[in-house]
Amino acid sequence: MYFVTVSELLGTQGEEIAREVSKSLAYPYYGEKELQKAADEMGFLKDVQELDEKGPGFLENFFSEKPKVYLDRLQSVIYEVARKGDAIFFGRGSQLLLNSFGCALHVLVTGSMEKRIERVMGEKGVEREMAEKMIERSDRDKRGFFRFAFGKDWLNPDLYDLILNTDKLSVDSAVRMVVDAARSEEIKACGIDSVYLLGKLSLHRKVESALLDAGVTDQHLFFNVEDAESVQLYGFTHSLEEKENVERVLKGIRDIRNIKNDLTVYNGYLSGL
Repeated sequence: MYFVTVSELLGTQGEEIAREVSKSLAYPYYGEKELQKAADEMGFLKDVQELDEKGPGFLENFFSEKPKVYLDRLQSVIYEVARKGDAIFFGRGSQLLLNSFGCALHVLVTGSMEKRIERVMGEKGVEREMAEKMIERSDRDKRGFFRFAFGKDWLNPDLYDLILNTDKLSVDSAVRMVVDAARSEEIKACGIDSVYLLGKLSLHRKVESALLDAGVTDQHLFFNVEDAESVQLYGFTHSLEEKENVERVLKGIRDIRNIKNDLTVYNGYLSGL
């Protein structure tokens, strides 16, 4: 299986390019609507809808674990979708989530501010001032989302294999370049090890989000995802009730078949350990 991730600056026709690449390669396309459908099937639709492609407000991020829960569940959805096989992902941090996979091609579609403004004016039917504001907000939101989610600059060229400037390139030309690159010998098919890793990554995000959502944030409690169905708990809890509650939270995750609860009940003072 193969993956292509397409990221765009607003007003560069990146979404149109991604959809056309999907048709040319006959790969399923996953944009916002498609990922929300997948999230709904996993029971995460509300969480994914809450996390738009922008960083959370400062106070919400500081006082609440909710943004982290939403982020974990969005990432789990992307990993689950990737496990199914060939796919085109449009945005949502997919270029970073799948960055370590040799079977993924990462594309950034860019362009000059002037051309972007012209396109947004034409596509949205708005005046120049409004188009500029829309572009500024989009750029700011994406920058904030990536800093929150990954601590990285989303426009770092090192994140991409192919950067396309649509000031001169037509959609058809850009699509041909992406398709040729995706079919090149350098992009190797994902093996069974990649499918296995995607399963573990997805379950890790599910466990992390479930614990955060349940208010289980003890710094002495740890977990290890052994495979796509098995989780080991280890570390310390303050009581047997707490130990059982943590296990109960994990039993609520439908993909988990095996839980190895190696948590130790410790009634002393833990912070010095």
